[in-house]
Amino acid sequence: MNRQDRADAVDREMAARLLPDPVVRALGQWWEVNASAYADGTPGAHTVRYTPSRWAQITPWPKALAPTSASGDAAVSRAEVAAAVADVLKREAFREALVATYVWGKGKRGTPGGSGPAALHKILAFDGLDTALAAAVTALREHGAPEAYAALKGQVLGLGPAFFTKFLYFTGTAVPPAHGPRPLILDRVLARRLRQIAAAVGRESGHDPDGSIATWVWSDSNWTPHRYRIYLSFMHDAAEQLAKDADWPSGAAPDLLECALFTTRWESSG
Repeated sequence: MNRQDRADAVDREMAARLLPDPVVRALGQWWEVNASAYADGTPGAHTVRYTPSRWAQITPWPKALAPTSASGDAAVSRAEVAAAVADVLKREAFREALVATYVWGKGKRGTPGGSGPAALHKILAFDGLDTALAAAVTALREHGAPEAYAALKGQVLGLGPAFFTKFLYFTGTAVPPAHGPRPLILDRVLARRLRQIAAAVGRESGHDPDGSIATWVWSDSNWTPHRYRIYLSFMHDAAEQLAKDADWPSGAAPDLLECALFTTRWESSG
């Protein structure tokens, strides 16, 4: 059995087993703490703080964000970003949508000369940006989330999956995909959570005794469209599992699970 065959076997085992008991317990504890904030079963209230003045070099600047001339910090929630993206997409202002999702994703980590504003400025200067973003939105609308992911992967210098999946996630709230699940955010933290689950499944099933397959497929970045498809399928099925078998809100959206996994840790055996 070659490496890809072993990876496929681990994927099948994960799809069958879904979230192991330690993860289910940890997520149940997360929900006990956060139930009042996310009572509607969505992470819309998930709020990020940012410093508008640090992004002064960035244009176009979405009206939904505090003006860059403002002093001090500001806050923006997932629901507010989703509403802003829905609004700007009506006029195909893809750059504004990207800026809103990027600033939300960076939050307080954005510094004037650092990886936040400086990196975004370079992305916005890329000649093929508008074409790439438009193609991704079209692919989402006409095909599905994995196809939209494939349309953006490697197309814009400096814009990797950790941030373009944020663009796809918020776009998906306004432009539902033609087929399959809506996009979800996939970044390094979430990949490491899935890697931990995959490593445990690989040990228990014998398909990946040393965890090397889990490390390969759930790397820190540069995931393939196939891996993104696997991720979406797992997260949607796992959300259903939690609603049935755990202290989790009935009908909760898969992005609530994504939000919870991002901030949840658990002890694993082995």
